[in-house]
Amino acid sequence: LQNTVQTNHPSHSNKKRPSASGLESIGPLVSSVEETPDPISTVIKGEIPSWITGSFLRNGPGRFEFGESKFNHWFDGMALMHRFHIKDGQVTYSSCFLRSDSYVQNSEKNRIVVSEFGTLATPDPCKNIFARFFSRFQIPKATDNAGVSFVKYKGDFYVSTETNFMRRIDPVSLETKEKVDWSEYIAINAATAHPHYDRNGATYNLGNSHGRNGFFYHILRVPPGDGKNDVADLSGAEILCSIPASDPRKPSYYHSFVMSENYIVFIEQPIKLDLLKFMLYRVAGKSFHKVMSWNPELETIFHVADRHTGQLIKTKYYSSAMFTLHQINAYEDNGYLIMDMCCGDDGNVIGDFTIENLQASGEELDKFFNSLCTNLPRRYVLPLDVKENEPNDHNLINLPYTTATAVKTVTGVCDHEDLYNDDLLQYGGLEFPQINYTYYNARPYRYFYACGFGHVFADSLLKMDLEGKKLKVWRHAGLFPSEPVFVPAPDAKDEDDGVVMSVVITPREKKSSFLLVLDAKTFTELGRAEVPVDIPCGTHGLFNEMS
Repeated sequence: LQNTVQTNHPSHSNKKRPSASGLESIGPLVSSVEETPDPISTVIKGEIPSWITGSFLRNGPGRFEFGESKFNHWFDGMALMHRFHIKDGQVTYSSCFLRSDSYVQNSEKNRIVVSEFGTLATPDPCKNIFARFFSRFQIPKATDNAGVSFVKYKGDFYVSTETNFMRRIDPVSLETKEKVDWSEYIAINAATAHPHYDRNGATYNLGNSHGRNGFFYHILRVPPGDGKNDVADLSGAEILCSIPASDPRKPSYYHSFVMSENYIVFIEQPIKLDLLKFMLYRVAGKSFHKVMSWNPELETIFHVADRHTGQLIKTKYYSSAMFTLHQINAYEDNGYLIMDMCCGDDGNVIGDFTIENLQASGEELDKFFNSLCTNLPRRYVLPLDVKENEPNDHNLINLPYTTATAVKTVTGVCDHEDLYNDDLLQYGGLEFPQINYTYYNARPYRYFYACGFGHVFADSLLKMDLEGKKLKVWRHAGLFPSEPVFVPAPDAKDEDDGVVMSVVITPREKKSSFLLVLDAKTFTELGRAEVPVDIPCGTHGLFNEMS
């Protein structure tokens, strides 16, 4: 029999930020903007360190309507790519809409003709009533509107979303290149926009497939490359491990996964996709996010696989219902797997970010914000070698720096540790975590950086010191920062030697957004590069030293 270890929420973890009233309108953060394809100068305030050379690349939605038809959900906006090029203390800015098939077809028809996560494309009004009726029975092709993140495979840059399509991108000109279909290289239907990278240059990701044999989650590996390909190339991609869904009719939604030096963990959480509804959702006139449901009565399952062999380990780990979008870091220590992640207790939040909710004001905006769950950092510790003769009701975790526990019983029990003190709650919890990835990913670490959510969108930047769970905060009224990205200083000696970059949006004033550069150690502002164009709120990105 396989050992089972279950993780439960201790009662003290069910905390929320204080209720808010009189929240500032954030409509400009989700409003359409024009692209800026030719680099323009910025106005430098303070000082941008001269050692920073490269491009800060960002992605996210930037257009929310075509003609009279409007997107319903923030995720649906057409991908807008941003580039802040930094050299000798100066910064230029450029942006380009991704020329995806979705963008091109919508532009040609001047209406939404490709369905997105929260928006169902309407039938062509020029067709007769019978053609429009029968078009509802056609399963729409997945969108290639890759507006979530910039990612790298074999040294090449791509923009990615959560379907089977990516687009290769020139990181200097932001030119849209080939469309890449994962299914042409490997038997999967989708892949995440949050891969992990090992120190040899290989890229790992998580995908899925479904067919007669059921629904499977797949751990993927793409080998290293030299970044000198003339065309997109994912050759050599392989499936390391296949994990059958606990309920093949209702598989779990996932956004990312955990990777340590020797293990990969897939978190099967109780945000479920109803495959029957998925097949019928177009007939019913509903968008994709309507087939997702939060099932708090179900458990969360941690599937642990050896990253080198692809074998699942024998022990099964379970948690009370929780959902997670982004992991912070994971590493191994003395036979344990330590996993730090941002977690929430209500998975309905994903479908709530509709344009209508985000453009609300007054009491309606306050009501929406106060209905959202608080995402908070947690630590789960999994004992990797649980013996069959291990006694029940005995804590299996023996690490001096964590209060997380694992107790083997008939069903198994583990308690996580909260990676924060109560002062975090006044900043609304946190999300979009980042670390010194180059040197500390999959290794013991001390610091992480994130956005604080005292508003519907982030309104602060946070630095967490895990020694004492101490916070440093950058927060100014009316300023809305994006995901912080850490860039290590040359010849850095400490983990936090470097800078943290974030794009800050200013809804109170048009054409005044800026690139913020903080000293990562002190978390104080070094400088900013003000951009004379409007920038909407974005999602994810990276710093590229080569461009």
